[in-house]
Amino acid sequence: MRKPPIAALALITAAASLMITAPPAAAAGATLTVNVAQPFRPVTHAASGGLYGLAENGRPADSTLLPIKVNSLTQPAPGVGQRPNGQPPGGDSLLVAPQATRVGAGQFIRMPDIYPDFPYKWVSWDDWLAKVNTMVNARLSATTVTNVTGWELWNEPDWTWNTSAAGAFNDGWVRTYRAVRALDPLTPIVGPSTATYNRSWMQSFLTRARDTGTLPDIICWHELENPGRVAADIADYRNLEASLGISARRISINEYAAPAEVDVPGRVASYVAKFERGGVESAHRAFWYEYGTMNGLVVNNNQPTGTWWLYKWYGDMAGTMVATTPATQTGLDGFASYDGTRKIVNVVFGNESGTNTVNLTGIGALGSSVRVTLLSTPSSGRFTAVTAPATISTTTRTISGGQLSVSVPNMVATSAYQLIVEPVSGVPAYQQRYEAENASVFRAQRLSASSASGGGYVGRIDNSGTPRTDSYVDFVVNVPTARAYTMTIGYANGTGATATQGLAYNGGAWSTVSYPPTPAWGEFGATISTTVTLRAGYNVIRLAKGSPYFAGGTGYAELDYIQLT
Repeated sequence: MRKPPIAALALITAAASLMITAPPAAAAGATLTVNVAQPFRPVTHAASGGLYGLAENGRPADSTLLPIKVNSLTQPAPGVGQRPNGQPPGGDSLLVAPQATRVGAGQFIRMPDIYPDFPYKWVSWDDWLAKVNTMVNARLSATTVTNVTGWELWNEPDWTWNTSAAGAFNDGWVRTYRAVRALDPLTPIVGPSTATYNRSWMQSFLTRARDTGTLPDIICWHELENPGRVAADIADYRNLEASLGISARRISINEYAAPAEVDVPGRVASYVAKFERGGVESAHRAFWYEYGTMNGLVVNNNQPTGTWWLYKWYGDMAGTMVATTPATQTGLDGFASYDGTRKIVNVVFGNESGTNTVNLTGIGALGSSVRVTLLSTPSSGRFTAVTAPATISTTTRTISGGQLSVSVPNMVATSAYQLIVEPVSGVPAYQQRYEAENASVFRAQRLSASSASGGGYVGRIDNSGTPRTDSYVDFVVNVPTARAYTMTIGYANGTGATATQGLAYNGGAWSTVSYPPTPAWGEFGATISTTVTLRAGYNVIRLAKGSPYFAGGTGYAELDYIQLT
């Protein structure tokens, strides 16, 4: 949480409001180029996350979270004392873990939120280290919680760390890191979580962490000023990392968007586009107002706001993210995916006014004629429900040389837009194939292989026996009717013997799936089938090497996809 003093927040909000309502830097008539023939990573919904997104007692409702495919969250420490914006303490990471698990989301635990005030009021090192021990032991005792993906040791130390009382932050980081690692050597550590990216600050931190063996597993900072600086910050960090001889860290931006931006879908589209192109592993909407609303995406606990629809469009993406190229870093921008199984191109864009153009290339696989649907969602604020996006147009267009140019008239800079391009012959009534690399992956790895469906798969599903390292994959699926479905699993098993994994869905009973041996690892084509009885709408299907209430799989298997028919 980045909550400046009230006067400072007013200045920031006013400046951000001017930035939003003024015409974007790019002139009207901008072009966004989408190259469908240039995939660059699997769809993981990396930026569908939130700081303090959940509150206890199922707030907001699961029905609002499943469609947006929540990637991950940052939640307060167990025993939270933090009173965000004067609200009672809430969102305890261990108490919301069951709901986060139900929707397939991982979570970072923000440790300094054990304190009630923000900026945090330092007491003493004895007090802090005792709190660290209490928090870590509480997590270790929560043996059914498997979705904790990182300890965030501090929050925005570039302005909340009390150097005069606690000493230099870099020394404090080392001391805290070692205290956590003495109790929990397994869970990734996240940091330094600065309020802004600053090269000299980061260089000092990384050098000290490198030299003391306390580098974070996941590097983290916040982007709370404007999306125009995101690409440069990521590039600069990668350059700095390499110059210091540090192996590439996973990147999380676990707070993004200023107060006047976070509920503006056009602006949010620009942030998401830059995070996707920059390869961040996760990004979380900033917390400025009420908790338990997924940061303003949900009103009245179960109704979507205008910005929610942008994340719903994002959640509908499957297959691979494909290259998007804006004219500038400050105007029209967007992100796009291609689902090769259904031949659907999904483009989400915004942050520009007037008549603009989306140029698509590399879409020859869709045929000579396509259906083009254009939708919009408004900036409704965080208290106004929007029951559905508006359909602007549905047209049939001819493809020439694998290219298509779509003019988008009368754009509003604060609104977001979705462009769906699909064959005129139609697509399946529901998504039947779910690529493993698009799923929620815990303690396993997304890998690539030419024989894999969509070019990707999940391997190294190797761990069982502790909730900190259990390996599993959660598929969030959406089916039209309640019935028994045949679930076909594409897999590889190079062990030479039959391997097993656990199968459970919607938190139900476990069964065992067996995978006969295949010729080699990373070579796909083999399948097995089983039956799952699903409810209409969204379901979460887990395939696990290890998981609570499951004794653990035998041998090893890699997952390519599941298909529901």
